[in-house]
Amino acid sequence: MNGGLTGITPEAMRKRLEELLAPTLVEVIDESSQHAGHAGADGSGYGTHFRVRIASPLFAGRSRVARHRLVYDALQDFVARGLHALAIETL
Repeated sequence: MNGGLTGITPEAMRKRLEELLAPTLVEVIDESSQHAGHAGADGSGYGTHFRVRIASPLFAGRSRVARHRLVYDALQDFVARGLHALAIETL
């Protein structure tokens, strides 16, 4: 079952990023299975640890911290639902 106990899926996260950040490139990878036994893992192997690679015109002229803040803010409701770790690569 993709999404584990949290119901968080790469597809749902990608859709939210597309809606809010109008990316020219977005890739969301569920890396939860690589973190079994780590803090925040729910035992399902899904839905807790993600990597996001994203490029957006909204990033123009912003610092790396500001770009990351835009991504975190866009995904805040996922964090509230159990997203434990998010690696962000802004391009």
